[in-house]
This record gives sequence, C-alpha cells and structure tokens, in this order.
Amino acid sequence: MRAEFALRQLNKHIKKIIRVLQPCPPEKRALIPAGYSNNIHWHLGHVLVITHFDVLVLSGQPDLFSLPERYQDFFAYGTRPADWQGEPPEWDELIAKLKELNKHIHETLRDKLDEPVRENVLHAENIGELLYLTAMHMHYHQGVVYGMLNSLNVDK
Repeated sequence: MRAEFALRQLNKHIKKIIRVLQPCPPEKRALIPAGYSNNIHWHLGHVLVITHFDVLVLSGQPDLFSLPERYQDFFAYGTRPADWQGEPPEWDELIAKLKELNKHIHETLRDKLDEPVRENVLHAENIGELLYLTAMHMHYHQGVVYGMLNSLNVDK
C-alpha cells in the first residue's frame, strides 16, 4: 500500500513538472537567472536522466527503456550548461521521453514495488522507496523551475 502511494506520487510529480515547464517560451529556456546555476532546459533533462537512473538502473530491473548516452553528458549530476559540448536534446524530445518513462515505470514496476534493490547512495531498500525518493527529488526541481520562471517573468 505504501509503495503504491510512492508510485502515485511519482506519477503526480512527473505530470506536474511537465505542466510547470509548459509555459516557458523557447527564448527563455536557455537563460540562467541571477542566483541560479542551470537553465530550465537543464532541469527538464536532469529530471528525466535522474528518474531513469534512480528508478530503473538502481532497481536492477532489465533496462527495456534506455536513454541515449549523450543525455548523461548534458544532464547528469554535476553537469551544467556552461560545459555543454554542442546542442542539448530538443525540449519536445525530452518532454516526450519523460512521458514515455512515466508510462514504462508504471507498466513494468507496479507489481514489483516491494522488491529489494541493490545497495545505493539513496539508502532505499526497495523499488517503492526509490520511487518515493525520486518523486521528492522531482518536487525539489519543480520548486526551482517555478522560481526560475518567476525570475524570468514567465506567466504561469
């Protein structure tokens, strides 16, 4: 029951971050407002890459959903737009991948939420805990994006 709550929370936060990101016009996605270290495009890609890693990779489930390797170069922990080599993946491509990932997680993990996971830095013991921790990470990025949109004077 508790693990199912985590699955619902992840679903809720994926949908909410997409909804928060939608009003950001293309000309503002690459801007880094004062006081921030990344742009909104980075936050979108980061949420996708980290959700993929924290949920699918750490759960040890067969990786039937893969992201292009180059996504790591742009959006993994420790990356930032100032270090990007070339153009990042397109905004709409990232949104579509995040929606696909959400669907994949629900279809493949909903009956495995109590399965244990390998040792990890998140200290999660099972897949349900990975989902919950990932949802909280996503919630943090929602708040950052919301603040960035306010700084950039984007109507929500």
